[in-house]
Amino acid sequence: MQFETATLSSAGGRENNQDCCGHLLNGGSGCWVLCDGLGGHRGGEIASKTAVDAVLESFRSNAAVTPEALEAHVDRAQRAVVEKQVVDPELTGMRTTIVLLAASGAAACWIHAGDSRLYWFRAGKILGQTLDHSVPQRLADAGEIRPDQIRFHEDRARLLRSLGAKQDPGAAAGAVPGAPQPGDAFLLASDGFWEWVLEAEMETTLACAKHPKQWLELMESQLKQRATAEFDNYSAVAVRCSV
Repeated sequence: MQFETATLSSAGGRENNQDCCGHLLNGGSGCWVLCDGLGGHRGGEIASKTAVDAVLESFRSNAAVTPEALEAHVDRAQRAVVEKQVVDPELTGMRTTIVLLAASGAAACWIHAGDSRLYWFRAGKILGQTLDHSVPQRLADAGEIRPDQIRFHEDRARLLRSLGAKQDPGAAAGAVPGAPQPGDAFLLASDGFWEWVLEAEMETTLACAKHPKQWLELMESQLKQRATAEFDNYSAVAVRCSV
C-alpha cells in the first residue's frame, strides 16, 4: 500500500499559529499527527510542537499499527509536554489536543484527545469520524442539541480531554475494520478547519480532487469564503491510500 500525503497549516486570522502537524513513513507503515495548542493557555504552540515531535520519535522506535502502539505514542507525547512544564514553570498550564493516525497495508487505526478530528472515507463517503471530547459533544450525545450545532456552540472551546494536564489524557481509539483499501482517504483536522467545512463538502471536494493537495486546496477555498475576522488557526492533513 502507498500513502499520498498533503498538509496545510495557517494562523488564520490570528497573529500566532498554535497548530502543528507532521508525518513519517517507517518501513511499510505511516504515522500522521496533528495537534492544536489551546489558545487560552500560555505556551499552546510549544505544547503542540512538543507533542508532535514526541509522537514521531516514538513511531521511529515502534512502527506497529496497533491501538497499543498508538497509546504508547500518546503517553510519550503527554510525558514530553509535562516534562517541559517542569523545566519552565511559566508553561505549567500549556495544553494541546492530539489526533493521530497510523496505517499500513494490513491495518489503519487512530487515537485522539480533544476536538481535533479524524474522518475516514471509503468510496468517497465518510464511514468513520472521531467524537470530540468537549461539552457540546456531550450535549449532542445526550440529545440536547443536534450534532451540527456543535460547530458554533457557545461552549465549544470547553474541552474535557487534552495533553498537558496531570491526569491521564483519556485518549479514545478507533480503527478501520479489516485492512485499508485503495482509494480510502483520511482527513485529520483542527477545529479551526472543520468548523468551516461541512462533512458533505469534504465528500464532494474529495470526489473532485486528483490528489490530496488539491483536496485540501478545495476545502481551504471554502473555508476562506466563510471565515469571519480573527478566525482561528486551521490545519489539516490529508492521506490517500493507493497501490
